[in-house]
Amino acid sequence: MDLSLHQLRVVVLVNDAGSFTTAADQLRQAQSSLSRTVLEVERRLGVKLFDRTTRRLAPTAEGREFVAIARATLATVEANLRHFAGFLDGQHGKVRIATLPSLAAILLPTVISAYRQRHPQVELSIEDALADEVLERVRGGTVDLAVTVVSALAQPLGDLDVTPVVADQFCCIFPPSHRFADGADLCWSDLADEPFISFDATTSIRQHVDRALADAGARPRTVINARNIAAIAGLVAAELGVSVVPGLVLPLTEFAHLQHRPLARPTMLREIAVVRAPGRPLARAAADFVESLTEASRRDLKLPARTRWL
Repeated sequence: MDLSLHQLRVVVLVNDAGSFTTAADQLRQAQSSLSRTVLEVERRLGVKLFDRTTRRLAPTAEGREFVAIARATLATVEANLRHFAGFLDGQHGKVRIATLPSLAAILLPTVISAYRQRHPQVELSIEDALADEVLERVRGGTVDLAVTVVSALAQPLGDLDVTPVVADQFCCIFPPSHRFADGADLCWSDLADEPFISFDATTSIRQHVDRALADAGARPRTVINARNIAAIAGLVAAELGVSVVPGLVLPLTEFAHLQHRPLARPTMLREIAVVRAPGRPLARAAADFVESLTEASRRDLKLPARTRWL
């Protein structure tokens, strides 16, 4: 059977009003029009919904059941339309973000906190992965956008929209007992003779470090490769070597009680950006999240040492 929302509303209103006359006054329609609508619904259903007399109108057993179904259907439709209106104005929906683990832990929480104050009903999904995987999720459309490193990447980003938001400087981390703790400025060339704890080649950090070391003509003696920042910090704390991390990663090493110094000559900066596919328009909620990131500096959201908003 095919019944319209208008027909459902008329049946519910007639039931609640208890008469066609009262329902017609409330809808400001002719009584005969409402009567024809109810008759048409009864014809399509093949049952009588109301017992009619000259003095009263009462629902039949079938009528009571249908009115309950019609009322629930109308409530669901109205709730869904309210949700869609919220989706259009950015107050409902889901925003899917791919990012690096360190950015998910350090950069995004303060941004998300500010965003949630203005969009409390929007569902956020944060998917952390390696740099190449993050970009593939944007290209494949499994996420709305990415917050990721865009400098020193092996692959071009010409097919994506890239909006830089943050830059951080690379620093050497070492245990307090190390000779670098004397406070002198450090250059990349100072790492040449040091045992070195290196990030795995699949990480964006490794790509930056390799480039800076090559520019400085330094080749430290790599003793261990690791992917996880906690593992790197633990190995450095055990005095197995020094390592290099960008500013946004420094807070993740604090548990190991390490010291750090910024590295110069060259000063290597890592650039972090919002990345999205230009041919895939963003829903309002996702566009508002991008705006929260790109305008974060105006709201004075705090960043770790050796890190700045662009």
